[in-house]
Amino acid sequence: MNIFESINESTTNAVKSGENYVKKTEEYLKLKIFQQLSFSLSMLVKIALVGGLIFLGLIFLSIAGAIALGKVLGNVPLGILIVGLILLVFAFIAFLLRKKIDKNIISKYSKSFFD
Repeated sequence: MNIFESINESTTNAVKSGENYVKKTEEYLKLKIFQQLSFSLSMLVKIALVGGLIFLGLIFLSIAGAIALGKVLGNVPLGILIVGLILLVFAFIAFLLRKKIDKNIISKYSKSFFD
């Protein structure tokens, strides 16, 4: 009978250890999901805030540059056209570099996600 009690106690301990492991793993996963969601949300808010302000600054700089260039050239619409073309060239360059930008973002984000 002593052997059966020992086996029963060992089995009970193993089941308790397994249940404890499952509970701790669940708690860890909840914390990890919270960490990733909060990191992602804070990154999105920062990008939206900083990106929005930079975008507004670029709009004002573009308008001022277009007007100033137009006055230098003696034709304001021509200055606006030149600034617009310069912005299109920058957009085309960003389009060509989109895969490098994606790789950079994914590599940086994966470090925080998988750590």
